[in-house]
Amino acid sequence: MDDKTKKYVRYALMYTKLKDFNQKIIEEHVAHIRALDEKGILEICGPFLDYKGGMVVVRAADIDEARKIAESDPFVRDGYESYEVRTWLIGCRENNYLL
Repeated sequence: MDDKTKKYVRYALMYTKLKDFNQKIIEEHVAHIRALDEKGILEICGPFLDYKGGMVVVRAADIDEARKIAESDPFVRDGYESYEVRTWLIGCRENNYLL
């Protein structure tokens, strides 16, 4: 992948809920998300309303780094959610919507 394309690559961390959350794990997850945001890694995140899980979109050097980010999330680390990583190429005005 060339540098021009790489600029528009993000990683979607797709989470699937495995067991019910408690207040402590929610607070740890939120602290993790805030830390990603403060480091400029987080793009967007939130739970799905029609599926038991959520999505966190991050900037990462590659898919291995994205996996490490997902695995460091307390939801995943402590077995509350499983995850899958998707490599996402953003179409936007700046890159002429991938034309």
